[in-house]
Amino acid sequence: PITISQPDMKIRLVPALEDNYMYLLVDEETRQCAAVDPVEPQKILDAIKEENCTLTTILTTHHHWDHANGNDKLVKLVPSQKIVVYGGDDRIPALNTKVGHGDQFKVGNLNVKCLFTPCHTTGHICYYVTSTSGEQPAVFTGDTLFVGGCGKFFEGTPDMMYSALVTILSKLPGNTRVFCGHEYTVNNLKYALHVEPENTTTKEKFTWAKEQRANNLPTIPSSIEEELKTNPFMRVDNSAVQKHCRTSEPVSTMGFLREEKNNFRG
Repeated sequence: PITISQPDMKIRLVPALEDNYMYLLVDEETRQCAAVDPVEPQKILDAIKEENCTLTTILTTHHHWDHANGNDKLVKLVPSQKIVVYGGDDRIPALNTKVGHGDQFKVGNLNVKCLFTPCHTTGHICYYVTSTSGEQPAVFTGDTLFVGGCGKFFEGTPDMMYSALVTILSKLPGNTRVFCGHEYTVNNLKYALHVEPENTTTKEKFTWAKEQRANNLPTIPSSIEEELKTNPFMRVDNSAVQKHCRTSEPVSTMGFLREEKNNFRG
């Protein structure tokens, strides 16, 4: 198991389906935990047993089946627990607590803040997690922000993704760890180098990501700081990225990048 541990919280990566990531967020003090996008409930329950924690919460980033369709089953598999199922979209199965931008709650003693990032879907929520001791924060970004890329604009527009990535997520502390919904990093960074072939930081991360995947290891987590240096979709204000897109307007740059990436084969 791949776990990111610090004194106050532990985050366990739980691979699912072909390339999805579910997560277990554990508050080390109370041993309470949250499951993030638990599409394969039994894998989550196995991880909970191994971590010796109590499930109290489901954090659903968006309604797509490969993120939300395990909610009903997971709730039924733990009938002794009253599970709070958070999300920002009425299409999410088993949803019992709908949230919006800026809403806050706790998982054990961990603070969770909801960031409304519609575009991939109109009800997409990212979950920003901090602790009382001020340790390194984390953000679960679903299919809004990927390592080196972003989600397709299925229900939104370039200005909505600009708001999500630049106005909201890029303003989080640089050391915030980014836990996204899919293992798309190698292809994303291949496209990032198409956009910025001289970006040495991206070159280095691309080489590293290929090595990780060759060894069947994840490229998760990234950080907000790393994404601001390597992810073209978070760099739409950058002159080199704009030059590639033949525009000096950030939202137009966002639209160009998404359209080109949709058809990019490398």
